[in-house]
Amino acid sequence: MVFLLFGYGTKRQHLGSGQTRTCPRCHNTTQWARIREFSQFTLFFVPVARWKRRQLEECGICGTAVEV
Repeated sequence: MVFLLFGYGTKRQHLGSGQTRTCPRCHNTTQWARIREFSQFTLFFVPVARWKRRQLEECGICGTAVEV
């Protein structure tokens, strides 16, 4: 019997504070958070491959994200 444990999904890493900007969705001016987002495949809880890497800034009020 072979037992194989794998996973696939989108991961997010918080990188710290971003710029102060006005949100196009909720129209509030706040400090946005900088985030790195990527898709990942894991095998036995070890990341094997990552793709679609991009950096975003996210509104702290409504969660709207824009690519930086």
